Amino acid sequence: MNPEILAITMFFMLFLALMLGHPLAFSLGMLSVVFGVIGWGGSMDAVLGLLANRAYGVMEEYVLVAVPLFIYMAQILDASGIAERLFETMHIVMGRIRGGLGIAVILACTVFAATAGVVGATEVSIGLLAIPALMKARYNIPLIAGTICAGGTLGILIPPSIMLVVYGSLTQISVGWLYAAAFGPGFLLSAIYVIYIAVLCTIKPEYGPPDTGPEHSTAEKLSMFAKSIVPPLILVFVVMGSIVGGIATPTEAAGLGCVGAIVLAVAYRRFSWKIIKEASWSTTLTTSMIMTLFLGGNAFQAIFMGLGGGDAIAGFLLGTQMSPIALLFVMMGIIFFLGCFLDWLGILLIVTPIFIPVTQELGFNQLWFGTLICINLQMAFLTPPFGYSLFYLKGIAPPEMTIYHIYKGVFPFVAPPEMTIYHIYKGVFPFVILQWIGLIMCIIWPDIILWGPRAFFGASVG
Repeated sequence: MNPEILAITMFFMLFLALMLGHPLAFSLGMLSVVFGVIGWGGSMDAVLGLLANRAYGVMEEYVLVAVPLFIYMAQILDASGIAERLFETMHIVMGRIRGGLGIAVILACTVFAATAGVVGATEVSIGLLAIPALMKARYNIPLIAGTICAGGTLGILIPPSIMLVVYGSLTQISVGWLYAAAFGPGFLLSAIYVIYIAVLCTIKPEYGPPDTGPEHSTAEKLSMFAKSIVPPLILVFVVMGSIVGGIATPTEAAGLGCVGAIVLAVAYRRFSWKIIKEASWSTTLTTSMIMTLFLGGNAFQAIFMGLGGGDAIAGFLLGTQMSPIALLFVMMGIIFFLGCFLDWLGILLIVTPIFIPVTQELGFNQLWFGTLICINLQMAFLTPPFGYSLFYLKGIAPPEMTIYHIYKGVFPFVAPPEMTIYHIYKGVFPFVILQWIGLIMCIIWPDIILWGPRAFFGASVG
């Protein structure tokens, strides 16, 4: 069989395995072995030798040491009570305006995302606090669901995002450059969400009535602001500043962040050995999952590219004679589609070796394109049927918030409850639309992404 046809068959067999419910990591690894043996004349030794070398290469990747450290930092921060203080402060400052509590959720998620770097910690920590307050204020339940889901996804884009660390490892782009590039899109999306909630609650005041709780003096607000927001911002400055300023590597900065998170837990009187133990165990489980996927993905890449699959797809895309911008939207559309069925890591491992040669041929700035991918991958957390943010919210939602409300929160036009999930899938996803708007803005105005890297690293970044 032609090697290129074999590679394409391998790609479609991956989707078949996933549709049958097999775990992604083991599907990637098993298909690599099977198609490697077929493609290389039945030589099991050659295939296993190649895969062993790729696995060893992953273990030698120094920047990946930052992944468990950033996860550990997020776990400690989650237990330290920072999210609670952030939301309480934002609640008091913003709660007395229409949609203010919803805006407070987005702002709290934005600040916490800049310290945590993962979606789960951001969404669960803020969601547990926000849902009772929003429901007590009689907010529209679908708006509650959509706001918390969208705010939580900021944790995978705003540095210190572990997704950016992994992407930097896969493409050999400086993690410092990626971090500097991601700040603009991250805060842009946060601003878009805030504007959307403010406009919606102005048009429909019943969706986000103002809080009627006790008023607080300016002095009280300033005191709460100083105690709840200034410490995590200092931690962000230390971690991000040391990376972007070239003082520390991402791994060294992540270690510094872990120390800072423990100091904050002590300062907030939340530190205990139980927290350390639970954070260590959670970090071990999450890191093991990520590295297993990484090994399977690297094996798949090695065989798929070795069989000529990457060249075949790149040749097909370039041979369509479409304009560069049209090809860019095709690639973004493919990533968006994959996000409905795969998690962000699986998508990165599959599409990166295929799309990077295409974008290099088209002359795209690789830092800009990589950041566009990471913006797009936020949507994978929100798009059914496998949007992790929906499941995170379902896990912490009270009984009165059903999965219907959660789906309705992310689809603006939804059928009545008696309709099936298939009808719901036909709706339009408002926060995904907002993310697409942010993505298109970053395509039209590349400086949204590139201003940060240029400011810190000079014009050499493009």
